[in-house]
Amino acid sequence: MSRSPRRVRAVINADHVGRLESLAEAASARLPDVAEPLLAKLATARIVTSRQMPADVVTLGTALTYRDDISGREQDVTLVWPEEADIGRGAISVLTPIGIALLGLPVGGNVSWMTRTGHKRALTVLRLGVVSEAA
Repeated sequence: MSRSPRRVRAVINADHVGRLESLAEAASARLPDVAEPLLAKLATARIVTSRQMPADVVTLGTALTYRDDISGREQDVTLVWPEEADIGRGAISVLTPIGIALLGLPVGGNVSWMTRTGHKRALTVLRLGVVSEAA
């Protein structure tokens, strides 16, 4: 009997929750495909103080390397607030499907999600603290 992967419960910094909720609520009318998953993640996440935030979990401002589990390609990115996003520099907005997928994920954690175009994607966080030269 095969076992399905264990769902990883997101861990989110309490200092970010209010702003994340505001972003999701503001986006709910024009971007429900990102607002709803973000609100769902916040509703089920373990919320911790900044002092309790595990060092191996992706949060806002975290530089990380992940592997695209479909293509096998590794990517260096930084998870940022929407106004800091710059895909050319590897700065991924938390208000995108991949940003929501990464938020609260620990090193070694994997997640799958649907892109805005309806394609299934999957990734695994490999390490934190690595930033590409472009970022």
